[in-house]
Amino acid sequence: MGHGKVIFNTNLEELTSVLGAGHYSKIGVLADSNTVRKCYPLVRDVLASHELLVVPAGEKHKNLDTCRDIWQQLTDYQFDRHSLLIIVGGGVIGDMGGFCAATYKRGIDFMLVPTTLLAQVDASVGGKLGIDFDHYKNHIGVFCEPAATVINTGFLRTLPVRELRSGFAEVIKHCLIGDASRWQDISTCDLEGQDWEALVHHSVEFKKSVTAQDPKEKGLRKILNFGHTVGHAAETFALTGAHPLFHGEAVALGMIIEAHVALQKNMITRAAFEAIAGYVFQIFGKANLDANDETLMALMAQDKKNRGDEIRMALPEGIGQAKWDIAVSATELKNAFQFYRTYQT
Repeated sequence: MGHGKVIFNTNLEELTSVLGAGHYSKIGVLADSNTVRKCYPLVRDVLASHELLVVPAGEKHKNLDTCRDIWQQLTDYQFDRHSLLIIVGGGVIGDMGGFCAATYKRGIDFMLVPTTLLAQVDASVGGKLGIDFDHYKNHIGVFCEPAATVINTGFLRTLPVRELRSGFAEVIKHCLIGDASRWQDISTCDLEGQDWEALVHHSVEFKKSVTAQDPKEKGLRKILNFGHTVGHAAETFALTGAHPLFHGEAVALGMIIEAHVALQKNMITRAAFEAIAGYVFQIFGKANLDANDETLMALMAQDKKNRGDEIRMALPEGIGQAKWDIAVSATELKNAFQFYRTYQT
């Protein structure tokens, strides 16, 4: 299986050199109903003969039924253990396609070609793969590195603004937990003023450094979950409602609420908290936090980072650092939910 090499380029021709080293018996390209139109043509033009596999786009299809479809297509095309699956798309299909590759015939090589900002700066790095189950995000999955990840920031030009903004939440997170000076840089610009090439490089290198030290999330890697305990709960609840949230929108909401918890614990100053909340609200606005406190906390109780009955979070310690495994009380959470709901943007 793979070793997680990340290749930055602008023309995708690295694909052919990576493939040449592998001597694969068969190559497949997995795309979704969006990326097959917008992104696959760029990959098709640099690839030799291959099979195209297509699945429906969207988080609601990140489940066992779609996995069954992918495994069936691989079987029908007679992929053996010396095959390669190239996955073209965002974080949903990267997580799911990688999971299918890692489990098909006990594992075939796969390559990620992330096409969204969210996938480039976050989902494609670190070897976490999985699917949603019973409405719980990433409930079933494995750790497995791709043979390679090919990052081409040119794909970002295909994104709607809402998708680009969603990915920016993970960039903000990386700065808040790991780089105070980079936070100062990004927080003085709006979305249009960001240097995406530099930010993608920064986020990938930061996440790679963290995950290399802790590949199975036993300690340090847990800092990457800042914003995600509350964010995943809000995202899960919204899936079935009238206002579904993009992943980054939920993480943005989560970062504000979890930063408020950090403020209550005196882990960050009032000034730092106001800077974080002010900027994230400025970029993302205020999401509909439709779920009541008890519903959100029940969803958070299923979080994989918990221990026993305690809800645990990764929280910022000042700007640019974070601690993990911090136990959080119901009172602290309710105070933070109250802050978010009553904030005047």
